[in-house]
Amino acid sequence: MAFATRHFVRAASSAAATAAAKKLIVKHVTVIGGGLMGAGIAQVAAASGHTVVLVDQSDEILKKSTKGIEESLKRVTKKKFADKPEAGAEFIEKTLKNLTTSTDAVAVVHSTDLVIEAIVENQEIKNELFKRLDKFAPEHTIFASNTSSLQITQLANSTTRQDRFGGLHFFNPVPMMKLVEVIKTPMTSQKTFESLVDFSKAVGKSPVSCKDTPGFIVNRLLVPYMMEAVRLFERGDASKEDIDVAMKLGAGYPMGPFELLDYVGLDTSKYIIDGWHSLEPNNPLFAPSPLLNKLVEEKKLGKKTGEGFYKYK
Repeated sequence: MAFATRHFVRAASSAAATAAAKKLIVKHVTVIGGGLMGAGIAQVAAASGHTVVLVDQSDEILKKSTKGIEESLKRVTKKKFADKPEAGAEFIEKTLKNLTTSTDAVAVVHSTDLVIEAIVENQEIKNELFKRLDKFAPEHTIFASNTSSLQITQLANSTTRQDRFGGLHFFNPVPMMKLVEVIKTPMTSQKTFESLVDFSKAVGKSPVSCKDTPGFIVNRLLVPYMMEAVRLFERGDASKEDIDVAMKLGAGYPMGPFELLDYVGLDTSKYIIDGWHSLEPNNPLFAPSPLLNKLVEEKKLGKKTGEGFYKYK
């Protein structure tokens, strides 16, 4: 009997260890934030067969998000099912069936495998959200942030699940852009990392891996490049128009740096560079720009306000 008991305990321990080592297969996803990024993430997750709950502060915001998703799905089906309109209609119907909305994040995380945060780029607000949800989400649930500029490690430290926390940085517009940066902090477990990579592939994206360094890969290269273009212009070395033409025709970029800054939003770019400058004040790549600061102060934020480096009708 003693032998049988010991054998049973060893077998149970072995089974538990095996279960712990297995990657989590994400089926149920909660997306926090109904803006462009959050809605886009919810759309691709629902379209790939995941059960998705999109969460925001009000039903009004969520109605706008849902309408945007429906319009986006129509555009996708025109290309994907050009010769099969019935299949396109079925695709839209199935996707929308997988998607629900809620204004109560705490209530919905009780039954989710993955929480993806896509709210305002504010460290304190994100920390507060993750700290609250950490108390109600199941033990197996993975937390991820779509932040483009904040440290994932600092966000993870607001929870008790640092090993089940990583970054999933999607790109705008999410349904069209194929890239996802999967960020692994020093505490992120290999199982969690692999689960995030698998999820990225499951929603039709091409994941790349990066450590928790400022800006990850794309923004770490892109933001200093745009800032250097501004400095080139500030010094009077070249006009912004010629710099844009040079980078499009000489480097093959689809947009010049000033066009891209206006598209991204000058306030967003300033927020990123200011944050990095505070982390590494002696790094010349992260030096603030007087011209960028002036335009933001004047509320000339780019395309969204009708004027930035260029004017828009």
